[in-house]
Amino acid sequence: MNTLASAIRAALLTAEPRAKAMATREVARNWRLGRLEWVFDAPMPDEPARPAHPELLPPQQMPRRSKGNSERGRIALWHSLAHIEFVAIDLALDIVGRFGEMMGCEFVDDFLSVAADEAMHFSLLARKLENFGSHYGALPAHGGLWQAAYETRHDIHARLAIVPMVLEARGLDVTPSTLQRVRSAGDENGARILERILDDEIRHVGFGTKHFIALAERAGESPQKRWQELVSKYFHGSVKPPFNDSARLAAGLSRDFYAAIAS
Repeated sequence: MNTLASAIRAALLTAEPRAKAMATREVARNWRLGRLEWVFDAPMPDEPARPAHPELLPPQQMPRRSKGNSERGRIALWHSLAHIEFVAIDLALDIVGRFGEMMGCEFVDDFLSVAADEAMHFSLLARKLENFGSHYGALPAHGGLWQAAYETRHDIHARLAIVPMVLEARGLDVTPSTLQRVRSAGDENGARILERILDDEIRHVGFGTKHFIALAERAGESPQKRWQELVSKYFHGSVKPPFNDSARLAAGLSRDFYAAIAS
């Protein structure tokens, strides 16, 4: 029987995007069916494998994306979303492979389901790009999305605070306006994809928040104060409005976490 850690490591070191998505869904399925042994015998790589394209650029060098409704602008939008979901696959795999043994079975169940969701989201978005006559890798992409994972590779508290509770929570804030713009342009298929992603991301933020609160309370700490300390230390941006308070609250992330440090 293959081990859980070795299966996750193999998926992380799969570079080709469709193969990574398929490998990730297979890991999640095999875990669910009891085909992977609860053994953490393989180290997680500091960096997952990446395809030759897209070219990864520092944030300040990324081309400014048009907000118009031209085909070029729409391709750039869907490419950007596909890249976010592609990196999210690795983020979900890594948190399980790196911290699953200490966090337990429920944690592994939760975040392998996240990994499978992110793989499905990426596949939907890659297909959407192909419907425009493009493909994932055709444009440059943000090269800094893995930075938060690397900087929190030693600390599960920090990883949960930054990845699900800041980065994914930001997706809850910005997706509704993107969805409205896509629907206003008459792209109902695209709107349905974004609705599915938004619904799933509420659950993903909820998993992160649930496990973070449990860790803080177990240590006798205020979850809100601990989160604010970790965000101040590890997050290199600002937690800024507008906030989708209702979606955040549905994920268990109430305003008493973020209101005090919002810029």
